[in-house]
Parts: sequence; C-alpha cells; structure tokens
Amino acid sequence: MTLEVGDIVLCTVDRIVGTTVFIGIEGNGEGSIVMSEIAPGRIRNLRDYVVPKKKIVCKILRISGDRIELSLRRVTLKEQKEIKEQYKQERSYRNILKSVLGEKAKEIINKISEKERIYDFLQRAKENSKELEELLGKTDSKKILEILNAQKQKKAVIKKEIALTTKEGDGLTRIKNLLLDIQDVGVKYISAGRYSLKTESKDIKTADQNLTKTLEELEKKAKKQKIEFSIVKK
Repeated sequence: MTLEVGDIVLCTVDRIVGTTVFIGIEGNGEGSIVMSEIAPGRIRNLRDYVVPKKKIVCKILRISGDRIELSLRRVTLKEQKEIKEQYKQERSYRNILKSVLGEKAKEIINKISEKERIYDFLQRAKENSKELEELLGKTDSKKILEILNAQKQKKAVIKKEIALTTKEGDGLTRIKNLLLDIQDVGVKYISAGRYSLKTESKDIKTADQNLTKTLEELEKKAKKQKIEFSIVKK
C-alpha cells in the first residue's frame, strides 16, 4: 500500500534513540517521531508515552524517499479507536481469504496490498463485487461475500452531552418539543438542562457525521426558539 502525507496508520514502537522514536509502520517499513510530535507540552520522560513493542496510531507528516516522519500527538482519540478497529478487522479479512483461497491466498493478499489495505478492498466489495469477481472469479468471490455478510458488525457509538436553557415562561415545553423533534438519535435526560445524545452506525466516521449533523440542526432550531444551546466539554 502506498503511503501519503496525512494518512493515519497503526505502528509498533521499535526503539528509542535519544529524543527520537523509531517505529515500524504496519506493512510499510520504518518511520520516526521527534519528541515535539509525541505529546503537547513538556515531556520529562519519553517512556511515559512510548515503549518498545507498544502499538500506537500515528499521522504521517512528511515523506522524503525512504524517510517517513510521523506524529503521535496529532491523532485524536476518535481516530485512534477507528484505526485500531480497522486493523483488527483487517486481520479477520486476511484469515477469511486464507480459509477460502488456500494456497492462492498469499498471492492474492500481496496483489491487493500493493495498492491498498485488504480492509478497504473488501469493504468496497460488500457494496460492489465487480473487482472481487474479476480478481477471484464468481465462485470464490461468492463464498467470501457470504462470510463477510454473515459477520456480526460491531456498531460504532458516539455520544455528546449538551446543555439547553431558556428564560422563556414556557421554556420546559419548548425544550421538550425541541428534543422530541430529533430523529434517529437517542436522547437521555442527565440533570437540569443537561442531556446526552447517542448515535450508532456501522463505522465511527458515519456515526460521528450523523451526530454532528443532528447537533447543527438542533442548534439552529434552539436559536429560533430562544433556547441557549451548548455542547458540554469533557
């Protein structure tokens, strides 16, 4: 798979030399992280953040020939969770290919991996099997898709806490009607003026996009109803 600046990748810490951390990039050689890209603020001990053999999720900052520079501090918790889940699924997909294709699996896996991750290729195949059929033929393609579709997909869950307040006389009714108008997102009362919103989807990116859209619409409607809206930071 060809790496590009901005990619988020799973890595394994190899060694620490002075203030530089050298890491193995899953399936793509070696890269390095300078101390300033480990974490924000002053770092007293690098080993509080990275130790050899530890799995970490990094962002590619620069690529110069064989030299790859990465950042640990620029990766969000959401991105970490998403990438780790994807790589876990990648291992599962490789095992499926091996179980169906037998001796042919290694050649097919290498062919796909030259261009992209097995995860991305098979995720796309679920929506359109043309590429998979061209690569494997209809019989093996059908077997693999049957296994993929039978897998129980773990849903990604995103939650946000919001605050809604108003000085209007019928404020409680306005807030109640505002919340009742929300579609496809779970709403839970926490305490006076505070509510939790939760959404689920097949992947964390879609779940986050759905909740973000709901919050944007909610904020617009709240303003029209003279209700103060805010997202509670944690």
